[in-house]
Amino acid sequence: MANLKELRSRISSVGSTMQITSAMKMVSAAKLKRAQDAITALRPYASKLEEILVNVSATLDSSEGVYSRQTENIEKVLLVAISSNRGLCGAFNANIVKRVMAYQKESSAKVDTFFIGKKGGEILMKRGSGAPIGDRNEIYNALNYDNASEVAEMLMSKFIDGEYDRIELVYNQFVNAATQRVQCEQFLPIREVEGETQSSGEYIYEPGKEEILEDLIPKSLKTQLFKALLDSQASEHGARMTAMHKATDNAQDLKRSLSLEYNKARQAAITNEILEIVGGANALADS
Repeated sequence: MANLKELRSRISSVGSTMQITSAMKMVSAAKLKRAQDAITALRPYASKLEEILVNVSATLDSSEGVYSRQTENIEKVLLVAISSNRGLCGAFNANIVKRVMAYQKESSAKVDTFFIGKKGGEILMKRGSGAPIGDRNEIYNALNYDNASEVAEMLMSKFIDGEYDRIELVYNQFVNAATQRVQCEQFLPIREVEGETQSSGEYIYEPGKEEILEDLIPKSLKTQLFKALLDSQASEHGARMTAMHKATDNAQDLKRSLSLEYNKARQAAITNEILEIVGGANALADS
């Protein structure tokens, strides 16, 4: 059994840790509310814009639809993996890396990675899957549509220039504070319309298809990336809040267990002292 001094030190240490995790939980809860409001507001707009984009792209022939270019043999793929710059959020980053590594293993094409969020890239390199070709970790310093647009334009340029045959987004989709779902979503080329979902005949182009190409399609792609970033940000705060909640509960249980052990040790020490006093008094009486 540990001595009383060691137990007091451990109880104090666990108590300090519990205060930190509890504070981090409350901070994450406040940030989660703002992030959840942002992604909830954007989703309907992004969903409708994507629907229009898919239908409009179906009316464009191969010479017009530079963003719809389909390659028969996919040789080079770029995975844009969205993780976080900070840890202490459970399996949030590990799940992204796991999905990236699974994609690399399953694909017959050459798969490069581009990370937004430094933790994912660090984990990937530690697991020996190669370094990312680049990153934009600083985007979280001021996450907004303009910064997301810059990254989207860079990705669109790589696709148009033929550097990659396909670009995929890998991110955590926010479901609720306790649940995040890893998504692997095609960014480029624009997904083809399937079956009865095609409704291109309903659209009247004004002023014309050229203007649609120059404005609507890039805007929709930028919104798609921005939505993925907001989803990931809300998921990160939810994952961290859940992780800190569990850590606080575990610290509380450990502190309770240590306090019980301390009280037992203290009681045993007091009992020994009483026995020694009684023994000494009896020895004096006998003499």
